[in-house]
Amino acid sequence: MYLETGRSTRFAVITEPIDLLRKRVSSPILTEQTDGYDAARKVQSATVDAHPYAIVQVQTAEDVAATVDFARELGFSLAVRSGGHSLGHYSMVDDAVVVDFSQMKRIAVDPATGIAKVQAGASSADIVVAAQPHGLALTTGDTGSVGIGGLTTGGGIGFLARKHGLTIDNLLSAEVVLADGRIVTASRYEHPSLFWAIRGGGGNFGIVTEFTFQLARVDSVLGGILVLPATREVVRGYLDASTSAPEGLTTIAFIMHAPPAPFIPEHRTGEVVLGILTVWTGDEAEGARALAPMRALAEPVADTIGPMPYGEIYRYTDHQSMPHAASIRQMFADELSDRAIDEMLAAVASSTSPFSLINLRGLGGALDKAAPEATAFAHRNRKYFVAVIGLWLDPTQDAAPHQAWTEAVWGKIRGEGSGVYVNFLEREGDARIHEAYPGATYERLVDVKTAYDPENLFQFNQNIKPRG
Repeated sequence: MYLETGRSTRFAVITEPIDLLRKRVSSPILTEQTDGYDAARKVQSATVDAHPYAIVQVQTAEDVAATVDFARELGFSLAVRSGGHSLGHYSMVDDAVVVDFSQMKRIAVDPATGIAKVQAGASSADIVVAAQPHGLALTTGDTGSVGIGGLTTGGGIGFLARKHGLTIDNLLSAEVVLADGRIVTASRYEHPSLFWAIRGGGGNFGIVTEFTFQLARVDSVLGGILVLPATREVVRGYLDASTSAPEGLTTIAFIMHAPPAPFIPEHRTGEVVLGILTVWTGDEAEGARALAPMRALAEPVADTIGPMPYGEIYRYTDHQSMPHAASIRQMFADELSDRAIDEMLAAVASSTSPFSLINLRGLGGALDKAAPEATAFAHRNRKYFVAVIGLWLDPTQDAAPHQAWTEAVWGKIRGEGSGVYVNFLEREGDARIHEAYPGATYERLVDVKTAYDPENLFQFNQNIKPRG
């Protein structure tokens, strides 16, 4: 390949594009010819085996900008990896240039103000480690390994959501690299339309390199897991109690097979149960009263709920950080019939994998205090979060039976919900992207996309296409 040097009509000796990239970027660059490439291209999904042209392990916003310029000018596809949890498998892409944030994890917390500057490669666990010693916390992912980049730009539903809102509700500003290579600050006062869009609209509009968050004061919480026998009455009771509870209580529940965990009696292992992960922030006695309706639903299989540092809740989801394969469908719902609950219970009982489950969450609380149009996350006033998760650990297994299980359950219940959380969306087509961003939200996102990325350089995401 001949590369023109500057404005001169003379040409350099044959030069590979990677050589030009190395001249522009001071950060490590991995290719198939360098050590560490195979390790760097691994992501959360064990079935992804993409071979990018180059993985740039960026260390500065300037190197992100230089990589963006390189990809735009030479016509390379451009992908972004924060935590590598993308359900659409957009973190690693064949033949693309990948902006890899694994070396940009710096977190600076001001204990007095509770303001934190967080680089895009930091994980949910990293934020806990930095914030917890100061009695501070942020709504982050359900699993410690979830990266803050994708989590935030998608919205951010986590363990503190009913008390302290979505991750984006605590975002003050962001440093963003645009498609033309500029580095800008997006906030309510600078590039406000961009700031609106990156709060829920995904990676369509630029690459966020650093976030500035307002952390919440969170010391000890009432946290742990309540495991109940899974019956229609118990599931219905959970749904009612989770949404009527004081906003200090956030729960994430799973209809699942009881795992061989230390807190599960051995003779109950494998039984279909409802596991309810809980986080209460506030007065301990009030928390006990808030939890009482759930504890009264049935004789528990296990109950580990007690005072703990907030970060301890991640012990219960550490296993989800392991590479695995999954087939997922998600929706929001405002009502769930007895028939739908029965279908979910029967599906888990006959699942093709002992690890497959149904994820239920009661929403409300702080989530719907902001108007639906305040950010690009448009589903604030929905009552329930429902996800069908076919999950298996051996990537060499035939995926078809597990995918068929997910689709079968989804087909039986999807009529009772609408909308989708973009961070739980696989590659499901434009109609589902419109479900994530309904009506006026989608049209407004198109306007921002057209203004900031008219050539659709940032397309490896749940893509909003520019006009024209």
